[in-house]
Amino acid sequence: MRKLLTLVYKDFLILVRDKAGLALLYLMPLALVALMAYLQNDTFKAILDNKMALVVLDQDHDNVGASVVESLEQSGLFTITQADSTATPETVESDVAKGYFQLGIVIPASTTDNIRNGIGKSVQYTFSPEGEQPKAQTVHLTIFVDPTTKNSFLASLTSTMREQMASVQTQILLKEVSQQIQAMSPMPIGDVVLPEKLIELDERTARMDASRLIPNAVQHNVPAWGMFAVFFIVVSLASNIIREREEGSYTRLRTMPMPYSYYLFSKVIVYLVICMTQIALMGLMGKVVLPMLGLPSLSFGNSWIGLLAVSLSASLAAIGYGIAIGQVAKTAQQASIFGSISVVILSALGGIWIPMFVMPHAMQIVCRLSPLNWGLTGYYNLLLRGGGLTSVLPQCATLLLFAGVCVASAIAYDKWKREDI
Repeated sequence: MRKLLTLVYKDFLILVRDKAGLALLYLMPLALVALMAYLQNDTFKAILDNKMALVVLDQDHDNVGASVVESLEQSGLFTITQADSTATPETVESDVAKGYFQLGIVIPASTTDNIRNGIGKSVQYTFSPEGEQPKAQTVHLTIFVDPTTKNSFLASLTSTMREQMASVQTQILLKEVSQQIQAMSPMPIGDVVLPEKLIELDERTARMDASRLIPNAVQHNVPAWGMFAVFFIVVSLASNIIREREEGSYTRLRTMPMPYSYYLFSKVIVYLVICMTQIALMGLMGKVVLPMLGLPSLSFGNSWIGLLAVSLSASLAAIGYGIAIGQVAKTAQQASIFGSISVVILSALGGIWIPMFVMPHAMQIVCRLSPLNWGLTGYYNLLLRGGGLTSVLPQCATLLLFAGVCVASAIAYDKWKREDI
């Protein structure tokens, strides 16, 4: 244990001696989070060319339900899935909250009958305007929205949905009024009194729990760029390993009576502290500093244990990746170039720069191979979907497996290289 602590102290000294580099490890991610959250708060624009996955639960089984589905299909914006007969509004919300669909629409039972009855009473009143003027009942269709959907994209999407619903409303109105008039004897016709809106959309963010947290730019950007910052430590870690090898420190350490695992554990411990403090500072910034800039405050969700599990798993994955690069790269320049470019590529694939749901389907499959996407999905499940520890266990397990594979590869490569010499 004393040997391990000595190695940890040695790695800590290497870090603190490079004060400029250490400051950049902390300050650059914080500046990036603040800048991106501020810029994207009101200006994010999603691409509408890609079809959105939408599930429809039609409990009406009549004109309104059929008209809504037909109108949405004609819009060309959605890939529509009809929910089966056993589905309920709760199961539709759960599917949307879990990310299976971007949108879910629930058409309640008897929607057409309610509209038809209301129109019928209004038509009858126009032919016999006696007594109190009837009031047609407004029916409500519920729309569940994936909590990872950006606010500006949601505004465009709901605007399109309202246009579709207005078209459906007009069609239903004309059809029902015509049928009612045709069923009655001819006589003088008065004004048909109808509500301004027959169909109203109730927009609600789909949640895994009962809370109704409204997603915002801070909730999206802090975890996204936090993951980017955590993985960017691979440049510092890999360069550290190569610098020790070039200066001869690594060779002297290997001549000492201690296992190679101690050398790796010391790196893991020191950089794990760096990663966790990075995440803590970015969380603090989202909670305290960004609201001072007029942005929403970061909500940490309902599970601190889940946040800790994702943060530790993502940090260990980044450290394992840095160790593998440092062991394989021959020079610090190679490690710096490859490490930085690969992290940028993995972040782009992982949904840090562009949300996955606006990417082509083939790219969405590729994106799921990025470790940054695993960590980001875990944070989204906690901060946006309202999930708990169990909701992030698959992501944590995958990140830890990635870390294990990277470290095992580094050990195997080191052993092969020494035997080759």
